[in-house]
Amino acid sequence: MAVPKRKHSNSRSGKRRAHDAKSARQLHDCPSCGHRIPTHVVCPICHKYSGLSYPEKDPGLAG
Repeated sequence: MAVPKRKHSNSRSGKRRAHDAKSARQLHDCPSCGHRIPTHVVCPICHKYSGLSYPEKDPGLAG
């Protein structure tokens, strides 16, 4: 079983974790209403995605 021979310094661990930060979600404008929404998501205002209209979900229905 592989076991580290020596402890990694805090500096070395920090360098490794330098690219692990979360990035902000990518937003774009809805072509129908102009609302800022995440990519690949149905617009919560006009309920359209890729030119197609999707009905609003009934909160009483499961799934």
